[in-house]
Amino acid sequence: MTGNHTAQEPKHKRDLTRRKVVVAGAGAVAAVGVGGTLAAGAFADESGDSGTASATASSSSSEVCYKLTSETTEGPYYIDADKIRQDITEDKEGIPLVLNLKVIDAETCKPIRNAAVDIWHCDALGIYSGYESLSTGGGGGGTAPTDAPSGTPTGEPPSGEPSGAPSGGTGGGGGHEEPTDDERYLRGTWKTDKQGRVTFRTIFPGWYRGRTVHIHTKVHVDGEWTDAGYEGGTTCHTGQFFFDEESVLASAEVEPYSTSTTERTTLTEDTIYDQSGTTGGLLKLKYNKKNIAKGVVGSITMGVDPDATNTGT
Repeated sequence: MTGNHTAQEPKHKRDLTRRKVVVAGAGAVAAVGVGGTLAAGAFADESGDSGTASATASSSSSEVCYKLTSETTEGPYYIDADKIRQDITEDKEGIPLVLNLKVIDAETCKPIRNAAVDIWHCDALGIYSGYESLSTGGGGGGTAPTDAPSGTPTGEPPSGEPSGAPSGGTGGGGGHEEPTDDERYLRGTWKTDKQGRVTFRTIFPGWYRGRTVHIHTKVHVDGEWTDAGYEGGTTCHTGQFFFDEESVLASAEVEPYSTSTTERTTLTEDTIYDQSGTTGGLLKLKYNKKNIAKGVVGSITMGVDPDATNTGT
C-alpha cells in the first residue's frame, strides 16, 4: 500500500502500485455453518438494501449529505489483496454472514464504481489466517495464549490499542506483522459495481483478547482491474465494521462460539470503535432473533473521500 515505509516493513507490503494478486479459481466454497438459508438468499440478491450512513440535513450545496466513515488503524494482520473473491469462508465453521457494502463519495453522495474493497477478520474462535501462531483467540476447552509476539514494544501501546493487550495480537493497533503461515481463510477483495455496491459471504466473526467483535476493511480507488487482479491506485479508506451487543450475545450461544474460553470485550469497552454508530462502522443487522444460527445479513454504506489517502498505518 502507499504510505510511509519503516525498516521493519518490506516496501512491497506498503506500495499499492506494485500490488499483484492471485485470482481465486471459479466455484468458491459455499458458506459453512449451522444454517444458511437467510444468508444464502441475501447473497443471491446483491441488489438488496445495503444500509444507509448517517445523513445530514442538506440546506445548502456546501453541506455534505453523508458523514465520512471513521478511519481506524489497519491492525497487524493485513495481507495485501491476497484473494480476489466474494466468498471468503473456505472451510471455517460459524454462523453464515452476508455483508452488503456500498461505497460512496461522502461529499457528492455519488457511488464509487470499480473500487477494490478488502475485508478480513478472525474466525469463530478469534484466530486470523496467516497469523495463527500470533492470534489470541482460544476455544475447545483450551486457554488463550498469554504471551505477546516477539519484538513487541514494552512501553505504552500505540494510539487506539487497548492497554494490556499484546501489540500485534489485538488486530486493531500495533504495527504490521509478517504472515507466519500460508492460510488465507476469511480474507478477500472484490470490486464495487456501478452503484458502488459489493457483497461478501463469510461467517460471523468471533472475539479475542482486548477487542470487540469486528471486521477490517480497506477501500482502494483509481487502480486498474486486470486479468491478474487489481493493481495501482491509492487506499482512500481503512476502517472496521462492528456488531451490536445483542447479536454478539446471541452468537455466543451457538457452537463453535460457545466453546471459546477467551474473555470478551464489549462494544462500549472497545478502544477502536468510536461509539458513533453507523459513522463509526456499526453494521445494520438482520437475522432471526430466535435463531441467529440460520444466518445474518449485515449492511452499511461507507462515505469516503476518494481523493484522500488513508492507509491506517
